[in-house]
Amino acid sequence: MTPAQLRRVCLELPGAEETFPFGPETSVFKVRGKMFALAALQRRPLKVSVKCEPELGIELRGTYDEIEPGYHLNKRHWLTVTCGGEATDGLVRELVAGSYDLVAGAARR
Repeated sequence: MTPAQLRRVCLELPGAEETFPFGPETSVFKVRGKMFALAALQRRPLKVSVKCEPELGIELRGTYDEIEPGYHLNKRHWLTVTCGGEATDGLVRELVAGSYDLVAGAARR
């Protein structure tokens, strides 16, 4: 997945916006003011952090070398995914969409 593809995947979700609260090098994707994805799009390798149910996060970290606990985030609820290898474009899309769903649902409550 390229940085442009990742940005498009995030911004195609309803109500999603890109913000830069940590500086111009870090894209923070939000829905209803809540973060659902975080990525330094210019860094290589490309990594994205997403929110995840804790049980699923444990399973994913045990299955994929490219998935680790969230970098500088709550390790129980966030994953950092290195794009490429076994972390296919489809898997990254699913994880971004799942994170969006978790955050959008919580923001509605």
